[in-house]
Amino acid sequence: MLNFAHQSHAPSYYAASAVPWEPGDALQGQLDCDVCVVGGGLTGVSTALNLAERGLRVVLLEGSQIGFGASGRNGGQVIAGYACEMETLRRQLGHEMARVFWEMSLEAIDIIDQRVQQHDIACDWVRGYCTAAVKPSHMDALAAWQREAEDDYGYRHYMLWDKAALESRLGSTRYQGGLYDPLAGHIHPLNYLLGLAQAARRAGVVICEQSPVTAFSQGERPLVRTAHGEVSCRQLVLACNAFVGKLAPQLNRRIMPVGTYVIATEPLGETRARQLIANNMAVCDTNFVLDYYRLSADHRLLFGGKVSYSGREPRDLAAAMRGDMLRVFPQLDDARIDYAWGGFCDITINRAPDFGRLAANVYYAQGFSGHGVAITGLAGKVLAEAISGDDARLALFEKLHHNSFPGGELLRTPALVLGMAWYRLKDYL
Repeated sequence: MLNFAHQSHAPSYYAASAVPWEPGDALQGQLDCDVCVVGGGLTGVSTALNLAERGLRVVLLEGSQIGFGASGRNGGQVIAGYACEMETLRRQLGHEMARVFWEMSLEAIDIIDQRVQQHDIACDWVRGYCTAAVKPSHMDALAAWQREAEDDYGYRHYMLWDKAALESRLGSTRYQGGLYDPLAGHIHPLNYLLGLAQAARRAGVVICEQSPVTAFSQGERPLVRTAHGEVSCRQLVLACNAFVGKLAPQLNRRIMPVGTYVIATEPLGETRARQLIANNMAVCDTNFVLDYYRLSADHRLLFGGKVSYSGREPRDLAAAMRGDMLRVFPQLDDARIDYAWGGFCDITINRAPDFGRLAANVYYAQGFSGHGVAITGLAGKVLAEAISGDDARLALFEKLHHNSFPGGELLRTPALVLGMAWYRLKDYL
């Protein structure tokens, strides 16, 4: 497990605008429970809440603060589907099973909507998301996906916009057009997570922060250890994602931490902000190394991109990201950048989510590959179902095949950097 105790949230717009949260005490001594959840991101908190609602006694251990990782600093985009293409799922599992996975991804969006309403979570949840085509060939691919989504998956909500239609809603001439999804959207991810954590706490979950797990033992009653305490449980959930490290090497080999980065402008005022995105949708482009952006509730532009596969943050992050932003919105040349931040998320080789079991009573979920805001809620529900005796949906995820990254600890990052360089080059061709 990476040593990140006592670190604070990234210096993000989200941290600066977070709702109040009373931190959980660090674990001291011994606790006994039905389920111990390791990880205080969206996956872990969602799992803990679902389990507590089913009447189980749950202890959640977070190495730093709730939302310290990608769950508290991501782009906030709530998207249907998975980071992998649906074709990846269809090749492995067949058409009917791929359709089940597509429906589950729509359920993941519904879970957010339900949780926000059920717990009155103040997280600026807004519907509307557009994939913007950078090249004519990308526009052709979006049109093909719209047809496939309708014909093969029964999804008839997409709207295909040509260049003029997109530009009537988006103040940029960079794109050929776009594919709009009215059911997807965007959210303040840290406030959503803190709202879920408050709900979990009210439901009886014991949340211990600043409690990094150093080891766990398997068996009839797994024992989870921290520096100052231990938890005995009947079932264990590892929801560590990019921070799993040496805690579970067999899981760590199947994911790679990659850096993602976001900037936030100064408040632009509602009039100027809506000149950028008239309908307040979230936007993501079609490049492999993509840009993604949206407006905040206080009328800032939040602009993300610059994915790093080397583990090194771009030099002068704010200036580098600002250059990318001005390529899309040159009219923001006079806008001040108030926040710039980044950190790791995890990816799998095929970008499909990796949920499963290390033992009959040791569960895990990881590998959201940039689509975690919505799918983590599904993961929490699926894991809770399995722990409660119905593992039918978890068994579907376990059918997905996941390879380890080649190269071992020393060479897998350089190998990935070389491979990604080819895709970056294709973006410019």
